[in-house]
Amino acid sequence: MTFISAKEAAAKWGISHRRVSTLCAENRIQNAEMVGNVWIIPADAEKPQDARSLRYVEQPQPGVKPFLKWAGGKGQLLAEISTYYPFDDGQFTKYAEPFVGGGAVLFDVLNKFDLEAVYISDVNRELIGTYKSIKENVDELIVRLQEYQAAYLPELTEGRKAYYMKMRARFNELKLAGRDADQVERAALLIFLNKTCFNGLYRVNKKGAYNVPMGAYKRPLICDEENLRGIAQKLQNVEIVCGDYSKARDFIDEHTFVYFDPPYRPLTATASFTSYTADCFNDDDQIALAKFVDEMAAKGAKGVISYPDQDDPKGKRRLLKCFEKK
Repeated sequence: MTFISAKEAAAKWGISHRRVSTLCAENRIQNAEMVGNVWIIPADAEKPQDARSLRYVEQPQPGVKPFLKWAGGKGQLLAEISTYYPFDDGQFTKYAEPFVGGGAVLFDVLNKFDLEAVYISDVNRELIGTYKSIKENVDELIVRLQEYQAAYLPELTEGRKAYYMKMRARFNELKLAGRDADQVERAALLIFLNKTCFNGLYRVNKKGAYNVPMGAYKRPLICDEENLRGIAQKLQNVEIVCGDYSKARDFIDEHTFVYFDPPYRPLTATASFTSYTADCFNDDDQIALAKFVDEMAAKGAKGVISYPDQDDPKGKRRLLKCFEKK
């Protein structure tokens, strides 16, 4: 029997040397052998069908949805963003979203594709703590939310307002203390406040205290148990990081599709939305991010970045730009 090297097989089949080695290790190439630390392959071996291309074909199915209403959510842009997904050919097997926010794109990807690895991050500690709590402690989280829902919904307006203010004060107490042991309670309080506050806002003052007033929803769904359990299952394969976009550097490689949705660059002095964290995202940050995107593209990653339309006087319309290695 005549053998060829893994490198020769890669050139013959039009795939990477690393992919051929993986196929050999998975026993998917008949009679492939390891000699020393090198794979050799029968010269007449046929290229195995790439199971990844089946895993990454979009599967229409009911799925999970964002658990929070979040400023700048991308639900209305999903149809457009999804046209850039590159998962159908099996080359891109990872997904990263360094400004995850409410996760509309994240959950769209998780609903449709079974990827090898997924990475999300955000600088908002409370938001990331909530993702982690859903992933790691969904049962305890649901119990707390059911308790809040049972206490809040039967009350009339004044009773609801008093309960809301009590819960907001408790959230700020725990938030400013910053103890990891309180993470699940903080997560439950964040979801409660998001479901019952004015317009689903998350806003903090200069001291970092949440300061949004109560909303006027008649029957808010504070505990969506089915969705939370579905999200917990989807997040088991997701790496969740609290920090800025640069922490994704080691995760992102030539097999990664990335979606960047950075904070708005204010179009006017009064249009800034920097109060979602105590820090801002200024022009220097925007320039640094552009350089980071170029760096990731040079590594072979492919992705999309969204930014505000400068011709939109309200600064609400988003544009999309694709990036990839040139």
